[in-house]
Amino acid sequence: MAHGDKSIVDRIAAILEKEGFQVITAFNGIEAMVKSLREHPFLAIIDVALPKIYGFEVCKRIKERKETSDVKVILITSVYDRSKYRRAPSTTYGADEYIEEPEIEERLIEKIKQLGETVKSEPEKEEAVKPEPPVKEEIKETVQKPVEEKAEDEGIKRARRLVRTILSDIALYNPGQVEEAIERGTFRESFQNQLKEGLKLYQMRIPQEVRDRGDFFNEEIERFIEEKKKSLNKQ
Repeated sequence: MAHGDKSIVDRIAAILEKEGFQVITAFNGIEAMVKSLREHPFLAIIDVALPKIYGFEVCKRIKERKETSDVKVILITSVYDRSKYRRAPSTTYGADEYIEEPEIEERLIEKIKQLGETVKSEPEKEEAVKPEPPVKEEIKETVQKPVEEKAEDEGIKRARRLVRTILSDIALYNPGQVEEAIERGTFRESFQNQLKEGLKLYQMRIPQEVRDRGDFFNEEIERFIEEKKKSLNKQ
């Protein structure tokens, strides 16, 4: 399972382990991609707002690759405004199921069982001899030559995660419009109302002392645009 928040990773791992499942964890999109290729799990539980590569993009790549197309995927949607989204996302990027974060304790195991498999752990000796699938060059290069990143405290991580949640909501509920706006270079203009609402929420939830340390809101918007551009160019 992949999530950028360790407390949520621990929470979900505890639920799964209690049911006898073997849990492999990841904390960002690159790690999730690499582990899905190397471990080939039956099921991947992925947060949409993962750092480095958005979870919905990870899901799409897993489903598009021949080696991992049979991996079942449950997306965790971190809806930032529950009163606004009382409908299913417009797309789940090939995921087999999705679950909202507040429903994890109540519905995760039920949803796994609905996928038609028990997902019990494999014997350790079989894990040890599993052949390692080839890793795409762009993923391999990122792992071998990681970009230097400054260590960030929890306040900054929380700020970035909130912005990624806002952006992932826009992408999940407006997929076609987002792609069109990215291709035309008009993402900010096309979604100015949603971004304005998101900024208000950001200013409410993120303390001023954290916001004074950097323009994390606009940094994450630029990262999102660049990630989507790269994704669209590969299609």
